[in-house]
Order: sequence, then structure tokens, then C-alpha cells
Amino acid sequence: MSGFNMINNQPTYDPVAVQPMRDELLAVGFQELLTVENVDDAINQQDDKTVLLVINSVCGCAAGSARPGVCEALQHSVIPDRLVTSFAGQDKEAVAYVREKYLGQFPPSSPSMALFKNGEVVFLLPRHHIEGRSHTQIAEILKHVFNEHCQAEGPSITPEQYEQVVHARACGSKIPLFGG
Repeated sequence: MSGFNMINNQPTYDPVAVQPMRDELLAVGFQELLTVENVDDAINQQDDKTVLLVINSVCGCAAGSARPGVCEALQHSVIPDRLVTSFAGQDKEAVAYVREKYLGQFPPSSPSMALFKNGEVVFLLPRHHIEGRSHTQIAEILKHVFNEHCQAEGPSITPEQYEQVVHARACGSKIPLFGG
């Protein structure tokens, strides 16, 4: 049997401290995948729609490049049909399941971004391709991928709403661990 259902589900970091990191993606239209069922419902679709999954993280490249980059990319005229996210170290069962069932051919990576179509990965941007790149470079990579694979009309939120998005710039070394 798979190991995802036997993991310690206690969050690694204080949930209150990471909430701004969650809110950043929720503000631009992401839906959180908190359970195994949520993951299957979101990704295992056979309807030719695209699903962008962001494995969120507390690390510095998530704060400086990944989250701001994906937020900026979603201001593009072409975007994925569905936006979903799970938080590594927080939504442990969901992330482990995604990694095992849908991303098993790739090493675990957080942050990371994967674009799915009909339950299959058509693009993956792992952490080692995020590190060292600016948020603008990440946005350009994603916009190119959206142009190639997606058909939904963007942006995900209006430019006025986007101006109000707060980017959580904290790094994991400054986030308190969960004390529960």
C-alpha cells in the first residue's frame, strides 16, 4: 500500500504564519487541494481542460520568484482552465498523494508548478528551474506554456484586483515551526 496515508499530518510550520503565503495564491484564483479526494477531483479529469497545480512552499524562491511569478503570469490573456494548489509541509497527505500518483516520474520538488491535461503532466517547473530566476522570468516561462497548452481567457482576476494582491515575501527560516 502507498505511504501517503501513513505520514505525519501535523503541519511543519505554524499555520497562522503561512496563511499569507496561501492567501497570495487564493487571491489570484487558486483553489486549495487539502485532501486526497480534492487532488483526484481536480487533476484526474478527462475533459481536455488544463489544470495548473502549484506546490506552494515557505522557501525563499517561493516567496521571491514562484508565487509572484505565477500571479503575474495569470494576468496573461491565455491561462489554464483551473488553478489549484497544495502546500508542502502543511497539506502533507495531499502533497504526498500528488507526488506519488501524478508526479511519480519526477523527484519531489517544492515549490514547483505542473500543468496537467487529461490527468497527464504536459509541463513541469521544478524548484531547480525556479531558483535563480526572477519572478518576471518565471512569469514569461509560464505565459509561453499557457500559449502552447491552454485556451481559457485570462486574466484570472482584473488588473485592479491584481494591484491589491499582497505578495508574502517571508522566507522559511523566519517562519515559526508548528508547536502543536
